[in-house]
Amino acid sequence: MKKSIIPKAYHFKMVSFFVSLAVLSGCNSSDSQDKKADELVEYTHIVNLGGDASAIGASDSGHGFSTPMPNLTESELAQHLSGDAFFETSFTTAPNEEHPELDGLGPVFNNQDCNSCHQRDGRSSTITVPVDKENVLLGAEAGIFLRMSIENGLCDYPTMENNYCKNKPVPDFGTQLFHRGVLKAREDWQENPFIGQANVYLSYEYSTVVYPDGSEVVLKKPLFDIQKPYDVQSENRNDSAILQSDVRYSPRNGMPIFGLGLLELIPEAAILALADEDDENNDNISGRANWVFDSVKAQQGDTSPVSLGRFGWKASTPSVRVQSLGALRGDMGITNPLFPQESVANTLLHENYLARTGFVDTGSDENGETEANQQFSDDVVFYAETLAVPQRRNVEDVEVVQGAQLFDKVNCTGCHQPSFITSSGQVTIGGVDAPEGLKNQTIYPFTDMLLHDLGEGLADNRRDFMASGVEWKTRPLWGIGLTKTVNPAAGFLHDGRAASIEEAILWHGGEAETSKHDFMQLVQTERAALIAFVMSL
Repeated sequence: MKKSIIPKAYHFKMVSFFVSLAVLSGCNSSDSQDKKADELVEYTHIVNLGGDASAIGASDSGHGFSTPMPNLTESELAQHLSGDAFFETSFTTAPNEEHPELDGLGPVFNNQDCNSCHQRDGRSSTITVPVDKENVLLGAEAGIFLRMSIENGLCDYPTMENNYCKNKPVPDFGTQLFHRGVLKAREDWQENPFIGQANVYLSYEYSTVVYPDGSEVVLKKPLFDIQKPYDVQSENRNDSAILQSDVRYSPRNGMPIFGLGLLELIPEAAILALADEDDENNDNISGRANWVFDSVKAQQGDTSPVSLGRFGWKASTPSVRVQSLGALRGDMGITNPLFPQESVANTLLHENYLARTGFVDTGSDENGETEANQQFSDDVVFYAETLAVPQRRNVEDVEVVQGAQLFDKVNCTGCHQPSFITSSGQVTIGGVDAPEGLKNQTIYPFTDMLLHDLGEGLADNRRDFMASGVEWKTRPLWGIGLTKTVNPAAGFLHDGRAASIEEAILWHGGEAETSKHDFMQLVQTERAALIAFVMSL
């Protein structure tokens, strides 16, 4: 037998790693969770996080999130590429006589194309405030916006009697604050052109976290100030419907869109098996499902249009189709077959806008067709469903291997469930047959797809279907290490407040408080190793 040759430096690092791992096991883990130092967690050396739907050789590129699944058929690839072009479409004000297929923007909106919120199919840029200013106005460069609704208590389960736990809209505004508008969106358009329902200004407040070893990390939290609401004169600002004490706001940042079809094909039973709402295993983690209204089921005539929430920061949408076409209508004001009415239909702003502009932008043409047709809708949804998951990097690096074990030891996997196997057989996705390439894949998204209480530090205090104001869906971690490669200005968490993985960890509280505490107790080299593992995903 040929003798293997191991470099001395590598041998020394591995010995040190296993010694530190043994110490950590003795200090922080119960006997049932302990592993021998020479056992590695099963995801340690996994490279293809999306199974056969992983992007090969794209992981060091600024377009690392933009690769189609390699196992698509020729016709599926053609539809994916068509959807890619639609995803880049920048819409214009109606009417656009030369390019009518592009018109319909707004009349109030947050952005005019998908890419603005999902830059290169990843996260949007975090807005910075110049050092000589107190705040900055959200405009065309902002991939963040505010959800809003009237506080009306928690909701146990969606039924027809409780309007399926939908949020109560702010009168004459809705459930999303649109900070941009077409030229004549507002009655005061000559003084305030291109303003939407209101101006939104962003600033930050700062705090410092100190590790037991004395090292410090500065954290920032975004604050929002609403000015010039359309429904009142400036001197009566506080009388606006959106500035009343019962209105709740929640910032939303654009998130990556690769691997979504795989997440939709995770069997519902596999997700529900991880739920532990009453914390019966006494690990202080109690993930639960968010059951939500399903627009696809409703359109198909289902008498109980309720599905498991899978997408969005609070798992508030059940499918890529509902998520994508809801954003098309909501964020951009582009009506489509699933959402044929304008997002601000029947509000005072919209009625006045139609009267002022001669009813030329009603959301449908003379034939009743929506602003985005069926092909556009199907193709852009298919594009989002079939973007490949980037491969891992530096899998054999000693620090990354060590970090994989520490990730498990501090119980990050209590919420960031490593793996699933997607459904097989005759299954649908968003109401249509699922591509074969998504089926029966062993995937490693590192999410349990459930809601968790992450503490007051991250709380938005706004209900979203069944999700409370302190609950958030566990974000998938696959591809997260490429975030800054794809967009160097991107941030993490629902409002982009975290500039790094370390900052994101330090914002965790609630059910993740123990894991954060254990992370903070690690020595600096161990913290760096855990982060290196996450960055390898």
